[in-house]
Amino acid sequence: MGRMNDALRQITEGQFQTYSKLPWLMLVVFAVPLAVGAWRFRTYPTKLWIAVLTITLAGSVFTVFSPDSFIWVAALDWLLLIVATVDFLSIYLSTNHGIHASREIARSCSLGVPVESHLTVENLSGITLVGHARDDLPDDFESSPDQHRLRLPPRGRVSFRRKLTPGRRGAFRLEHVSLRFLSPLRLWHRYIQIPLESELNVYPDMKQLSDYALLARTNRLSLIGVRRTRRIGQDSDFERLRDYSRDDNFRHIDWRSTARRNKLTVRQFQSDQSQRVIFLLDCGRMMTNTRDGYTLLDHAMNSALMMAYVALHQGDAVGMLCFSDSVHAYIPPHGGKSQMNRLIHACFDQFPRMVESRYDQAFLYLRNHCKRRSLVVLATNIIDEVNAAAVTDYLGNINGQHLPMGVILRDRTLFEAADHPEGDESNLYRAAAAADILVWRDQVLKDLEHRGVLMVDTFPDELTAPLVNQYLEIKAKHLL
Repeated sequence: MGRMNDALRQITEGQFQTYSKLPWLMLVVFAVPLAVGAWRFRTYPTKLWIAVLTITLAGSVFTVFSPDSFIWVAALDWLLLIVATVDFLSIYLSTNHGIHASREIARSCSLGVPVESHLTVENLSGITLVGHARDDLPDDFESSPDQHRLRLPPRGRVSFRRKLTPGRRGAFRLEHVSLRFLSPLRLWHRYIQIPLESELNVYPDMKQLSDYALLARTNRLSLIGVRRTRRIGQDSDFERLRDYSRDDNFRHIDWRSTARRNKLTVRQFQSDQSQRVIFLLDCGRMMTNTRDGYTLLDHAMNSALMMAYVALHQGDAVGMLCFSDSVHAYIPPHGGKSQMNRLIHACFDQFPRMVESRYDQAFLYLRNHCKRRSLVVLATNIIDEVNAAAVTDYLGNINGQHLPMGVILRDRTLFEAADHPEGDESNLYRAAAAADILVWRDQVLKDLEHRGVLMVDTFPDELTAPLVNQYLEIKAKHLL
């Protein structure tokens, strides 16, 4: 009897040790397929499946204290494992080769202007797929909406629309579409990426060009700050008939058209000489400051393109040179509608660099490639005495061969600090320092004017109207 009791005790202890290892064995049995599936097939358990696993593990632990329930718990565990495996295979097989996607988007758009993107997802499998779709989003872009709820019927397709708002110029590539599908029993999430390449070029804001053309046709340019300038002398080439305005010469009234329309109508003339305008855009460290989310270079570029559009409409030839520590792009001056596209393509992927601008190389390149007298418009910023001296020397030295114009952008933070010294003592010191810098800056601008340089000194977000007005004044006075 003693030996039998010892044998039964040993068997019981062996069963207890076996049952005590059972939770860990069951955890390994379930965890290994999960880890392999997540790593290899990008399929991950849902919260429901994790909750089921937690209950299964608790049941395995319970068998340690109640060995009689081992068979029932083991049967339940294996049943759940079989169900999870079938659910896993169903979502994997239906999404592995049966999903296709396509995207429709314009190849170009303007900075800050939303562009629509159409995404179509097709399901070739025989089950309904539920999940989410997220299209690729380049850096500095905003998407509305960010993702789409997805419900794909068997052998069906679904289309989505979203608006992309670019926050930076340049050439971008949309490379893929990310999809997340939920398995039929809601135990698994599967993530897939479908390669889908599209190119998107973000150009400077071109909406202002169409706005200008519309206001010019209706004689309402004053709404955007562009004023009409009286011309000195007479232009000989007839351009069009338009409504009379207060600044028009009464000798230009076309009485026949006035009688026919029963409204005062004048003849508008255009200059019979084709002049040349060349923009020099500084892409160095002077233009890296930001205002309203755009760099100084962005503001200068938008205004330069606006003035280029006006100049081309006036029959002038327009060119552009982008530089920092070297010359990055040069478009020779030409006229015609196609020149506007060349200018936009030349500058849309130019960004400010944290390097010292080489004005000597830029003006040397200009001298070698532009012999005829032109209006040279340099858009830059004045920060310290070194770059101020370079701007003064090189821009002032071309006076005589060319007509120089300096576009010097203001730092609104600096002006606000000088204008509002209220507050504690530190604000007073800050205001005094800002005022000292502004006095020095004002002296630099006066030195440029004394050397015959035309100046446009304004805040970057208010640059367009003063720049266009200065150009129209030059045309009116025949300074070129």
